[in-house]
Amino acid sequence: MSEIQIHTIPILPFGMVNAFLLTFAGGAVLVDTGLPGSETKIEKGLAKVGLCLADLKLIVVTHGHIDHAGSAKRLQKLSGAPIVLHEGDLPYCRGQAPILKPSGFFGRLFKLSGAIERPFAKVEPDILLSGDQALDLTAYGVQGVILPTPGHTPGSLSVLLDDGAVLAGDLAASGILLGGIVLKGRPKPPPFEEDPLQVARSLKFLLSKGAKRFYLGHGGPLDAEVIERYAGKLAQAA
Repeated sequence: MSEIQIHTIPILPFGMVNAFLLTFAGGAVLVDTGLPGSETKIEKGLAKVGLCLADLKLIVVTHGHIDHAGSAKRLQKLSGAPIVLHEGDLPYCRGQAPILKPSGFFGRLFKLSGAIERPFAKVEPDILLSGDQALDLTAYGVQGVILPTPGHTPGSLSVLLDDGAVLAGDLAASGILLGGIVLKGRPKPPPFEEDPLQVARSLKFLLSKGAKRFYLGHGGPLDAEVIERYAGKLAQAA
């Protein structure tokens, strides 16, 4: 297999909302799809590395919030790539309003805006994981595995590559407000967190599996040592 490259696609500037491309010889895997209408940004991200939508082999939705799943249906149709999702977040992807437990002042303020509760095109996955079921990505050209890592939402997923890089969705964030902008080396919870103790457990699980560098949906990336300290503080607070 060819070497895997990680490319960040800025859905919003300054790292506020990120999607990621895992590219290899002849194809790519997309991790998260951004807000509704982000397909053009995804297409431009592919074009920068000499690829197009038809080169997508798989679309991974780390969880069912609008800023991660908002363009999934459209990209599924345009690319023909299968979508993988965990059953824990299937209700959110089918239109159920997410459970929003603010993690701090910005979360409480953000909740009032209703932005994260806006409807988006319903997503029907081609591959639905359940329980602690993992998915080997070898068949899709990637040396790695998709792992259930609940906590932020019940069905949150992470993509762990063999080299220790992990695309961890919203298990952590960094920066200010939504995330990103400045102070991106400083970990914090995302604006909403359904089960902080479970988040800490999921982060420690990824570390036990050899995760070395965490790529995040908001801010990041962060090294394992930073995440280990953060997970310990999160567990203690919870």
